[in-house]
Amino acid sequence: MTDRSPSTRKAAVTAFACAGIAFGMIGLAFASVPLYNLFCKATGFDGTPRQGSAPAAAATDDTMLVRFDTNVASGLPWRFQAESPQVAVHLGETKTVFFRVKNTGSTPSTGIATFNVQPGLMGAYFVKIECFCFNEQTLQPGEAMDFPVVFYIDPALRQDSNTAHLSEMTLSYTYFASKNGQPTAALATPGGTQKKSNF
Repeated sequence: MTDRSPSTRKAAVTAFACAGIAFGMIGLAFASVPLYNLFCKATGFDGTPRQGSAPAAAATDDTMLVRFDTNVASGLPWRFQAESPQVAVHLGETKTVFFRVKNTGSTPSTGIATFNVQPGLMGAYFVKIECFCFNEQTLQPGEAMDFPVVFYIDPALRQDSNTAHLSEMTLSYTYFASKNGQPTAALATPGGTQKKSNF
């Protein structure tokens, strides 16, 4: 049995290294979305509210007006709205707001909500304790359900020169039809993909 020539061994090592890099890049591509989501939830990047437990510090006298924007993507026969279009919240105060969703169609349908906070800089200080977002909900024809959102606004926003002057923010939700546990936002056609939802 003859040994392989140096050039053959070198080619085999190169091919093995290239295959390893290719598999590594594929793995990184699959991991990038969940890693990005974790980063956004931890930092509030791009208007993504943080997730956490109840605040440790007492509420302050300083208040923030929180507006609620509710939308339903076309193709999902649901109505969706907050119990109130806005609330005034003391910084550090734990607040619960209920949202009602109703299936106005003639068949059962499943939806999933996405959300964000505007202005985006507020995402780092808006902390969700409980939320219905990203949980699939299946409603029968005519069925309505109420879902809570429990949150607080971190008083630390007043120490941030980018947010210290803000007095209001908007929490926006959009319900999409759900497919395999994911919102079908990527499948929506451009223009007219959402409608304001009122009861």
